[in-house]
Amino acid sequence: MEPKRYSSFTEFYPFYLSQHQNPICRRLHYIGSGIILVIIVNTLINQHWWQLLWLPVVGYGFAWLGHFLFEKNRPATFTYPLYSLWADWVMFGQMIMRLWRKSIR
Repeated sequence: MEPKRYSSFTEFYPFYLSQHQNPICRRLHYIGSGIILVIIVNTLINQHWWQLLWLPVVGYGFAWLGHFLFEKNRPATFTYPLYSLWADWVMFGQMIMRLWRKSIR
């Protein structure tokens, strides 16, 4: 069966969220994204460029663990790599905004 083709990110994002309903899966995505930011900052400060090789290992590693062990589904990255990458960061940004709003109340 041919997977659905999305013509825009706006159309894709609700599907992406539907594939991340398990809270542990989402947390693993957030942890992976956070570590990616730490690696990037550390690399820029120390100029150890080889550390950038860890980015896909960390990013996909945490996300795929979440999907295979907790969500029990196939990561959208396999079918929609660019939309999924973008969606990971949108979801991460929305989590940061929720935490920030909560902290200022």
